[in-house]
Amino acid sequence: MANGRWTTAMEGAVSIEFDHVIRGVSDLDGAGTRLLSEHGLSSVAGGRHPGHGTGNRIVPLGTDYLELMAIVDRAEASESPLGRWVGEALRDGDRFLALCLRTGSLDLVAERLGLETLAMSRSKPNGETLRWRLAGLDRMMGPERLPFFIQWDVPLDRHPGREPADHRAAPLGLAWVELGGNARRIHEWVGTDGLDLRVVSGKPGVRALGIRTRAGEITIR
Repeated sequence: MANGRWTTAMEGAVSIEFDHVIRGVSDLDGAGTRLLSEHGLSSVAGGRHPGHGTGNRIVPLGTDYLELMAIVDRAEASESPLGRWVGEALRDGDRFLALCLRTGSLDLVAERLGLETLAMSRSKPNGETLRWRLAGLDRMMGPERLPFFIQWDVPLDRHPGREPADHRAAPLGLAWVELGGNARRIHEWVGTDGLDLRVVSGKPGVRALGIRTRAGEITIR
C-alpha cells in the first residue's frame, strides 16, 4: 500500500486478486432479500453508474464483494454498450455476469493484453463518489466472457468489500470462482496461478462461486 491506496505487492510485480463477481438481477431489493434469507448474506445500497443506466447493491465480503447489478434507467441503458449488454443478459432471468480481478498495475496488465483502459465512477447514496479504472470490459461482454480487471482510486477502507453490513453469516471473502470456457485461454489471460479458478467446459462465463465464512463455505450458483 502507498498513500493508503491499492498497489502491487512489491515493486515490479503485478498482483492479481479477486475483487468482485457481478450477478445481474431484475430486482435489486428482491435479490438482496433472497441472499439474506437463503445464505445469511446482507447487502447495502450501492448507487448508479452514470451514463450506463445500471445500478447496484453490494454484498461486502471483506477484501472483495458480490455485486448485484440491474437496469435502473432503461432509456439511458439503451444508449450504453454496457447497459444494453446487461439488459440482454437478463432477458432469461437473473444470472452471473462477470468476474472482476483487482490489480495495482492496470496499465501493465492492459499493455500485456493489448487493452484500452476506461475510467468509471458511481455515486453512493450518501453523495460520496467512488472512482476506478477498468481494462477488458469489451472482452467481458464478448463471446469468451473473460474476466476483466480493475484498479481502484480509493483508500482501502472505502473499498466496497469493506462496507459495514448486518450479515447473519460471517463472510471472510471469495474462496473460488467457477468459470465456463477454455482453461488454458483463461489462465493465460489472467496471468497468474494464484487464484482458485475452477474452469469447466461448456458455455463461457461465471457459473458459481464459493464464499469462506467462519462456519464453513457458502456456494452460490
